[in-house]
Amino acid sequence: MDTVEKLVAQIQGLSGSVGDLNQLHHILKQSEDSLRLNSSRLAPFLHQLDPSVHSLGYLYFLDAYTYSVSRDGANEVALLLARFISSCLAEQIRLAHHKFISVCRRFKDQAIVLSEPMRAVAPMLIAIRKIRPSSEHLTTLHPDFLLLCILAKCYKTGLSVLEDDVFEVDQPKDLFLYCYYGGMICIGLKQFKKASEFFHNVVTAPMSTLNAIAVEAYKKYILVSLIHRGKFNTHFPKYTSTVAQRSLKNFSQIYLELANNYSNGNLADLETFVQVNKDKFEGDNNLGLVKQVVSSIYKRNIQRLTQTYLTLSLQDIANTVQLNSPKEAEMHVLQMIQDGHIYATINQRDGMVQFLEDPEQYKSCEMIEHIDCSIQRIMVLSKKLASVDEQISCEPLYLTKVGKERQRFDFDDFDSVPQKFNI
Repeated sequence: MDTVEKLVAQIQGLSGSVGDLNQLHHILKQSEDSLRLNSSRLAPFLHQLDPSVHSLGYLYFLDAYTYSVSRDGANEVALLLARFISSCLAEQIRLAHHKFISVCRRFKDQAIVLSEPMRAVAPMLIAIRKIRPSSEHLTTLHPDFLLLCILAKCYKTGLSVLEDDVFEVDQPKDLFLYCYYGGMICIGLKQFKKASEFFHNVVTAPMSTLNAIAVEAYKKYILVSLIHRGKFNTHFPKYTSTVAQRSLKNFSQIYLELANNYSNGNLADLETFVQVNKDKFEGDNNLGLVKQVVSSIYKRNIQRLTQTYLTLSLQDIANTVQLNSPKEAEMHVLQMIQDGHIYATINQRDGMVQFLEDPEQYKSCEMIEHIDCSIQRIMVLSKKLASVDEQISCEPLYLTKVGKERQRFDFDDFDSVPQKFNI
């Protein structure tokens, strides 16, 4: 224990300047084995350190102390970790960011063990903001935070992170999980367009081998596309990896069959198909989303009517889209008007619905401001893309590979470009 006491004194004396912190970090790395051996006796020493002053040293002690936690001690450890995350200094914990990430994940695990994911949501958001170099950086903690938001049903809190533009990624798996969990959060908020974008990013992300995250994302991508657009395009974009194009459909046949049934617009056939395959959808934890797909077919069938009729009675709408009564038809039409999916007016006296053209003239102050914001964002993205392209062009590894590829071709093998044509 004399060694631990000496280490505490060194932490207290070397937590001031950058130079001292670098020296302290070297000492702490050499003391990891000793701290692990004394892990059960570190609690009194933690009280001698201030996490808001001695953050780096406290992190090493906390990592050793919480390395092996019983269920009985989970609550105490969770409190200790939450307080540390909230009070620690970003400039110190970034010196040992891998250890900080490990401690934060331990905190997430304890919250899940206690069945209290809500208590970890706010501290994990603080941890992300402290560990990341900028809002454009996707850390390894992002997926863990989003998972906690899903388990705690704190969807709006998760959305606050999803609104950031991401340009830097630590690990490919982080991006896959970030987009997958992001899509699930958007489903919870009924933001199906944004959910579709996140699942699209998973499906089309570069991959050398197929992974389970991409398979599950593709299934949800099909369902969300049906809810949002009323259809699903089975053709992959050209930039999708070969392995995804070749294999994803094989693992999602039942969902592709569901999309085919949906496109026919027959509610009875769709409900029968879902009932027959209910266990498979439930096994994928997608039954709730599938039921939303079935419910959305009413909306799609009503939208089809707007392409054929200018006016229609509520009774006719109910009969055509297989609703039980004109009142149900009215509720669906009113919801669609409110959501901006159709433009129509309802005459309550005679029960007639008049379908209208889109009233947006694209000349209001709000619309001009929206267009200007979009242009500004595109300009920023364009500059960022040019900067990344320049960095890659100067990267030695990239230049080496390009040089090797270029050697494979002999320009004499190609015909010269003709200077004139004979017609």
